[in-house]
Amino acid sequence: MTASKPDHSSPAPVDDLTRDYSVVTIADMMEPTHAILRPSQTVAEAVSEIREIVKVTFVTYGFVVDDQDRLVGILAMRDLLLATPETKLEQIMIRNPFSLLPTAKLMDAMKLVLNRHYPIYPVCEADGKLVGLIRGAEMFEAQAIEISAQAGSMVGVTKEERLSTPWITSLMYRHPWLQLNLLTAFIAAGVVACFESTLERLVILAVFLPVLAGQSGNTGCQALAIALRAMTLGELKAGKERALVIKEALLGVANGALVGISAGIGMYIFASVQAKPVDPLVLWAGDRALILAFVTFVAMTASCMISGLSGAFIPLILKRLGADPCTASSIFLTTATDVASMGVFLGLATMLIR
Repeated sequence: MTASKPDHSSPAPVDDLTRDYSVVTIADMMEPTHAILRPSQTVAEAVSEIREIVKVTFVTYGFVVDDQDRLVGILAMRDLLLATPETKLEQIMIRNPFSLLPTAKLMDAMKLVLNRHYPIYPVCEADGKLVGLIRGAEMFEAQAIEISAQAGSMVGVTKEERLSTPWITSLMYRHPWLQLNLLTAFIAAGVVACFESTLERLVILAVFLPVLAGQSGNTGCQALAIALRAMTLGELKAGKERALVIKEALLGVANGALVGISAGIGMYIFASVQAKPVDPLVLWAGDRALILAFVTFVAMTASCMISGLSGAFIPLILKRLGADPCTASSIFLTTATDVASMGVFLGLATMLIR
């Protein structure tokens, strides 16, 4: 007996590059099922039926369903090949097969199949009724497209923008984020302005501001990348946020201290070469170079730790607020790292050079 096939309609063709996979569901991508069989059928009957099906479509698995079209097993071609013709399918089928719900969002489904690299996944309703199938290759391709959009989202480039997008539309997409970035840049500039007198006295500090901002920014971007990757792959489950924050704080301290040693040595050498006592009653040139090296080391360590914490916290906060963790994350991260690095560096210098 040949089981009737559920009626499915293929999803309307959509341009994969313009599709927003964050809202696509399994039902939007699933295909009709083929090779639907019954547990009571024999291997010989199944082979005869599959021979006709493969003339029109490729068959990876046989789907064994009961009288209510509920999936009860998966039939692998290898098992079908090795079994005797009179063997019942219920004897060789894989019972309790893994399946996906048609209502599941594609990105959520990707987290479920992360450790199940199957070529085909059956799609079943909550009651177990088989309604379609989805190919693993298409799921992973969709995830790759979605992840590739994150890099642009982090700097205010929307997922909808493509190479063929008209320039005026691209301008409307990007410009609001640049205005926001300008506002945050003013905040960092305000921090520098608070220490204007210190910079006037020790111009050498201005030379090392980009060094601190760059290193702390890279540290924050590393933490941000790991946090976003963990969210995308479903690794950042409830309760693991604390572990992420602690790890990135420790990495920030360690990396900051190691880089700080090198930066401190560089500051000492540069300050010694440029040495000329600004105020002989306060400092000797050698003392100033040593103090500036110490300030650079401490500021680098502290700013990298703060940057690591910011890189972990920013996507968590955006997610808690219901926003896309990828959206303009780097803009907020840049502000946090600039304010932290410049504030700590100039603040320490002001206190110790007085």
